[in-house]
Amino acid sequence: MQLTWLDSNSWLIQTETKNILLDPWLIGSLVFGNAPWFFSGEKQQEFSLPEKIDLILLSQGLEDHAHIPTLEQLDHDIPVVASPNATKVVNGLGYKTVTTLEHQEKIIIDNSIEIEAVPGSLVGPQLVENGYFLTDLTNKQRLYYEPHGFHSPTIQDEGTVDIAVTPLVDFKILNLIPVLKGQKSALQLCQWLQPKVILPSGGAGDIVYKGILASILNESGSIERLRQLLQDNNLSTQIMTPQPGEKVDISSQTLDENMRITTEAK
Repeated sequence: MQLTWLDSNSWLIQTETKNILLDPWLIGSLVFGNAPWFFSGEKQQEFSLPEKIDLILLSQGLEDHAHIPTLEQLDHDIPVVASPNATKVVNGLGYKTVTTLEHQEKIIIDNSIEIEAVPGSLVGPQLVENGYFLTDLTNKQRLYYEPHGFHSPTIQDEGTVDIAVTPLVDFKILNLIPVLKGQKSALQLCQWLQPKVILPSGGAGDIVYKGILASILNESGSIERLRQLLQDNNLSTQIMTPQPGEKVDISSQTLDENMRITTEAK
């Protein structure tokens, strides 16, 4: 697989046969509930809409995952796989082919990609959004994605993955209410799924956040601390930290080579 981080939660995932746009926010501002005084985000660089997209994959219906200005500009003929809450957004925009995945439901696309929805982030008193397992059936590479670090214990039965994309540091409101769960949550994920590579999502690369919510968000932990935690727990997972817009090639050969170098260095 090749993964390009488009900042925040947005990724372009390129498999052997498909280009998948994940939780895209590519253009314009990010505003929750049409209230910029509460929370807004401005990217310092905008990313052009990819020319060829085979699938849009949405984990949540919130604006930072189902970003309406971006979705308005994308071709509405592109198939969408979405959580129930995100389905409401794209249906309202007139997308023509939308598949809703409830937790533990799967879809196989053109005999080349399998997507399984699992319980993900708690975003309301009774609303649990989606995490995903994505499997490239042509080379058997597997990716796990959960953008807020809320990892359901049920995923322990899913076996191992090659790639995990999830927060690696913590963000809390007033140091009390978790918004992004990294550090211990990422460590536990690595113990459960034993990914060969883990990449950070949900953080801000080149984004300026404003508003009341932004002013009371606190970040804690670090990539270096997580690397130490992985080492202390005898886990070989490698942390990769691409810059916004950077493409990372995570082929099976690359993973095997990285593992060999890491083993020799110990």
